[in-house]
Amino acid sequence: MNTTISFKTTLQIPSWPKAILAGIPATVVETIMMYKGAPMMIGQPMDIALELSKMMDVSWTVGMLMHILLGIVIFPLAYVSVARQWLPGPNVVRGIVWGLVLWVIAMFVMSPMMGKGLLMGGIPQGVAALVAHVAYGAILGAIAGSAKLFLGRGRLKFY
Repeated sequence: MNTTISFKTTLQIPSWPKAILAGIPATVVETIMMYKGAPMMIGQPMDIALELSKMMDVSWTVGMLMHILLGIVIFPLAYVSVARQWLPGPNVVRGIVWGLVLWVIAMFVMSPMMGKGLLMGGIPQGVAALVAHVAYGAILGAIAGSAKLFLGRGRLKFY
């Protein structure tokens, strides 16, 4: 007896390399917005590297490396491993919601830990950070995309 079964398989697995690749432009855009865009909104750059370096008592360079590590590796991996699974909507919306989650943590947990108070010291700073985090999340969500990996069509033969 010769039986052929056709199948099409889709797996839900985290796409870690794709997430890290998505973290690169997302972090670049967010960083540019903080250093170049924020002065247009609040009259001064938002120097996250300086704030992180003060908090950790390290150099500005180490603070920037920490910002890059978080933006390119840690947050994207958390997004594809956990957050994307429970966030609603299309990929860009999921990314924006993730950016909002990160903004809330930054403004209400990290900012006070850095000695800046809530919202990095004021509403204009908080709004500037909000815009940067939303852009970060939108780019991350758009590029990281779906968790689905299409494995293709195949044939199983049983003899």
